[in-house]
Amino acid sequence: MDNLTAGRRWAALLALSLGGFGLGLTEFVAMGLLPEIARDLLPADYAHSAPDAVATAGWMITIYALGVVVGAPSIAALTARAPRRRLVLGLLGLMVAGTAASALAPTFELVLAGRFVAALAHGAYFGAAGILAATILGPGNQGKGVAMVIGGLTAANLLGVPLITALGQSQGWRAAYLAVAAVFALTLVAVLVTVPSVAAAPGGSPRAELRAFRSPQVWLVAATVAIGTSGFFAVNSYVAPVTTQITELSAGTVPWVMAVMGLGMTAGIAIGGVAADWNLRRTVLIGFVAMLASVVVFALTAAHPAGLFLGAFLTGAASLFIVPALQALLIAAAPDAQLMGAAVNQSSLNIANSIGAALGGAAIAAGWGYLSSAWLGVGLTVAGLLLAVVSFRTFRANTSQAAEHREPVGV
Repeated sequence: MDNLTAGRRWAALLALSLGGFGLGLTEFVAMGLLPEIARDLLPADYAHSAPDAVATAGWMITIYALGVVVGAPSIAALTARAPRRRLVLGLLGLMVAGTAASALAPTFELVLAGRFVAALAHGAYFGAAGILAATILGPGNQGKGVAMVIGGLTAANLLGVPLITALGQSQGWRAAYLAVAAVFALTLVAVLVTVPSVAAAPGGSPRAELRAFRSPQVWLVAATVAIGTSGFFAVNSYVAPVTTQITELSAGTVPWVMAVMGLGMTAGIAIGGVAADWNLRRTVLIGFVAMLASVVVFALTAAHPAGLFLGAFLTGAASLFIVPALQALLIAAAPDAQLMGAAVNQSSLNIANSIGAALGGAAIAAGWGYLSSAWLGVGLTVAGLLLAVVSFRTFRANTSQAAEHREPVGV
């Protein structure tokens, strides 16, 4: 990549980041448009009970998360020999098709099918585009490459999601998803024009990618991601009722709280990418400690407006600060299956989303109050920190054992 001009290099990185922006839109816009979706696709149910219809429409979110979990490792294995640029273009084409199908499908069931198809490409895109961005940046820039792509997702939370949500509320949810499909189509063209060809990893094969799952270290790091980051999702999933019921602010304040959290995410991913390339293990440990502190601050101070906004910013920043390091850690745990390692990270993050939302909801349903989800998040974050420590000790043991056999491994 040394022959690329600075302008071409940054244009390619921005094109890859635009794909992350589109993925942030398609994943999070549904949360703000569930009433419109329920009213349009489930009219009889909505007339009988609006809350029940909205809850059913929530499958738009659930089925997408399921598609990410299924698609990320499957596509990573099946495309092990595919050149990275060609793979990214194919994934973008799948996103265009699935998102457009969701917007145009006449029934709720077909809309869900379109959502599932689009989600299959989500995790694999972040994995492949992150590796591609790191290659464009050059050696020693694994964390920065991941941060560039995921940074698009954080920008979507800060800017794109409110705008697309407003479009969906005024023009209908289908218009919102057609706009998202247009973002993916624009990204496809941008990648085609700006991103150089990059060969697949030497020796890559489906068998080599799947061999990553034979490593206990991969499972341990995946569990660290799934459990440790679920603490953030236990907070994020219930920001709206905390804002209106605990802080006693208006519903119109909720988008502002989410925007502040998105601002924290943007700051966190930018700093986290640099930190991951500086020292991977320290960044993971610092990230979990910061996440723990931020969730505690949120739980203690969210009853007051200033505390709510401060806690939202800090939890957003800490949660994204750690993501590049966790992805790099998974890639290090599977050095011969880098695409699978990156894909597993995305699957684990979506599992974390499900765990945090489900356990937080269970705590609230048990009558412990809306802030109980945040205190549950504290426990989940502590568990993630402990798993990270165990993971590092396992890495050291593997490194020492490999050194005795003259087979260097490790982070």
